[in-house]
Amino acid sequence: MNLPNKLTVFRVILIPFFVFFLLYPGFSGYGNYVATGIFIIASLTDLADGKIARKYNLVTDFGKFMDPLADKLLVCAALICLVDMRKLPAWIVIIIISREFIISGFRLIAADNGIVIAASYWGKFKTAFQMVMIIALILNFDHPAFHIFETALIYIALILTVVSLIDYLVKNKNVLKEQK
Repeated sequence: MNLPNKLTVFRVILIPFFVFFLLYPGFSGYGNYVATGIFIIASLTDLADGKIARKYNLVTDFGKFMDPLADKLLVCAALICLVDMRKLPAWIVIIIISREFIISGFRLIAADNGIVIAASYWGKFKTAFQMVMIIALILNFDHPAFHIFETALIYIALILTVVSLIDYLVKNKNVLKEQK
């Protein structure tokens, strides 16, 4: 197993630790900081594994499958925890997770037809905003200006989620027409 794939597996392994530190009530508020650190480390492995795989020609089928799955698992776990913590409305999380399922299904149809749908600019931008939003909501600094910042991040991430979905569908509408 090459380094990018090890980083992807490491990211998946970090998810239960992230959830534990975020939700376990016995840490008197310090769990949020540990969870934030774990989330940031996991997010950085996402950047690193892709850059390393492309730079050193270490792209594998395992990586093509597991890297986006690891990202979705990390983000979805965080979003579901934030609903449980009452920091994020469930309807927003439903829209975000639904988008991920739609795009994953779309990519499966495309792959079945020998077409690879790469991540778009909007998709990458969406992911970055979602990750910043998650970090801000976990840290939850008790200041009115920070609450405005959190709210802005939530709605920007939501808008980018919808825009990136529309972008994928419009750019790849031929995938549905060409299915076997």
